[in-house]
Amino acid sequence: MRNICYRRRGDIVNTLPAKPLSLLLVCGEPSGDQLGGQLMAALHSILGGGVKITGVGGRAMAAQGLKTLFPLDDTAVMGLREVVPKIPVILRRVREVCDFALATRPDAIVLIDSPDFTHRIARRLKRLAPALRVIDYVAPQVWASRAYRARAMARNFDLLLALLPFEPPFFEKYGLHTVFVGHPVIERAGWMRGGAELRSRLGIAAEAPVLVVLPGSRSSEIRFLLPVFREAVSEVAKRIPGLITVIPTVPHVLTMVREGTENWPAPLHILEGDRDKFAAFNAANAALAASGTVTTELALARTPMVVAYRVGWLTYTLVRPLILLPLITLVNLLLERRAVPEFLQGAATPRALADEVVRLLTDRTAADAQRVDLDRAAKLLGQGEEAPSLRAARAIIEFVGTSR
Repeated sequence: MRNICYRRRGDIVNTLPAKPLSLLLVCGEPSGDQLGGQLMAALHSILGGGVKITGVGGRAMAAQGLKTLFPLDDTAVMGLREVVPKIPVILRRVREVCDFALATRPDAIVLIDSPDFTHRIARRLKRLAPALRVIDYVAPQVWASRAYRARAMARNFDLLLALLPFEPPFFEKYGLHTVFVGHPVIERAGWMRGGAELRSRLGIAAEAPVLVVLPGSRSSEIRFLLPVFREAVSEVAKRIPGLITVIPTVPHVLTMVREGTENWPAPLHILEGDRDKFAAFNAANAALAASGTVTTELALARTPMVVAYRVGWLTYTLVRPLILLPLITLVNLLLERRAVPEFLQGAATPRALADEVVRLLTDRTAADAQRVDLDRAAKLLGQGEEAPSLRAARAIIEFVGTSR
């Protein structure tokens, strides 16, 4: 059978049958959609027309040609109070993905992040069709809490693509084949520009202090964090004359953000789209952000930040005893210290957040020191090496080629 080859730095590193590689990619929320879009671009750059991709995604994956099976609105939830009412819908979406996979029999199913959603798919597929190859792209932080879940992952996944350098040894000891590919978010470093143009377009003076506020991309995050962020901004505005605030957001929570920011205590610009989001990072003097992928994007933009997170009291009561690590922000986990101020649950008070934001806006030494730490963390994630999405794509191609 005639084979096609893909190359790396001029060398042939693997071969695949001439039949196009068929992949089912599934994400459950906007951050996973970004990773999926980058992975699709990498696969196309290596294989050209030699790959057929179907699945579930959002705008980033659609830009790479994906026709999603359904939108992300039903699956972008987190926390017991938020997930429980959505369980019937989530389970229906799980069945839809599994039925599609069973009908089309792709060479591999790549499940991207969102473990509350995607791991249900993996469990069901392995029960109904054990021979299907299932790949997990982005490990849940079970090394931080509920380590026992790694054993279940080893039963339900054939390969894990790890974003963090310390993850392979952890998962391998549970029998899950794991490959460190690096964090694809570092590929967005070149997108962190346009700040001066954005300030000009929005009528913000070059010397005006700008705070970018990021209350999350899930409805539950908006509900728990936006009121606290509002009060924190109110306190900051009293202490920082001329403060301007910017909130980048995504379509499925735009209405919530608009409603939650009525009578906002400082001049506010609400932005949509990745281009304006990254320009806002570039324009900002500091950020107040929900814990998540966005903190790594802020690190790449070298934007000093204060991080917070809150969930429902029941979720926190049940999960708190299982949390093994004292830190929640990826930069801090990588550096093994509190380089970025972070506040979880009851500690995330408006006063505590405001004090740290004001310090970053008024103390240049503190802001510059954090920027140095952000640069160190980015290097640990693979910045300066081959693009992580390309490494992930190669790992998938090699895995499928070996098991075909």
